[in-house]
Amino acid sequence: MPSPQQARAQASAITSGKAVQDTEVSPTAQLRKLFDRPRLSPGQRRIAQYLIEHIAEAAFLSITDLADRVGVSQPSVTRFASAVGFSGYPALREKLQSITLGTRAGGAAEEIRGNELQAAVDAEIENLENLRRDFADTDRVIETGRRLSASTPLTVLGLRISVSLAEYFAYAARRIHPDVRLVTRGGSVAYDALLQSREAGGTWVLAFSMPRHAQETLTAVRVARSAGLKVALVTDLALGPIVDEADVTFATGTGSRLVFDSYAAPGVMCAALLQAMTDADPERTQARLDEYEHVADEHHFFLRD
Repeated sequence: MPSPQQARAQASAITSGKAVQDTEVSPTAQLRKLFDRPRLSPGQRRIAQYLIEHIAEAAFLSITDLADRVGVSQPSVTRFASAVGFSGYPALREKLQSITLGTRAGGAAEEIRGNELQAAVDAEIENLENLRRDFADTDRVIETGRRLSASTPLTVLGLRISVSLAEYFAYAARRIHPDVRLVTRGGSVAYDALLQSREAGGTWVLAFSMPRHAQETLTAVRVARSAGLKVALVTDLALGPIVDEADVTFATGTGSRLVFDSYAAPGVMCAALLQAMTDADPERTQARLDEYEHVADEHHFFLRD
């Protein structure tokens, strides 16, 4: 009889293609597409990132208020609007309002306010709802899972606050992949590990970058690229230097209502990529899970429920 994990691996294969009924695109995805311009200046990227992170509020700000929030001049906001294809800031704001009001119109009844802990949960629910909309098209997840599965070794990179997500992913990936290398230290240690991975035949790195985003993560991603490795990135950012260095990016919201961030949506993103890896090579997955269950039973790794 297969273990619960084996049964889930067999029954949870991701279906390719876009969903027929649920094709609504999340506000963050709409803004990422709207602002995906390669020649935005650093100041313009800051404006774009602020709008993405604060869409519900920012859509109703005056040009003065927006400039003050981002820390740029009013002419900079005007030039940003022009750079992303609008006649001026009023036209851009109208577009932002249509995006956020369209999302609210399709949602549930007016928000019921609670205490701060409930508000933190509500924020994570919104992050998960946005991720669900992004998952309406599964092709990018499926293709990335195939590439990660085929990379031997596969390097998983997470530094500072991102270590926990990288460790979770690497722990699970080792059940279904023969050579997963975890990098949780920056500097020359990361440099050595990435070069060794490429020399051993690796082709991909899965990197995690959560706020506050570490300079050493950007450096490590650049080292990986210079060594010839491709980079898949899981982050909360839609724009910025780390995103620019990645070959494929999965941007998911983080919970930021409490002192320390929570990672409901990035955790689901990890599980989705792991599922795509299992789907990419089902025979290897089954063989490795069978072997692991045999060892776990023999050495009594787990309590009997």
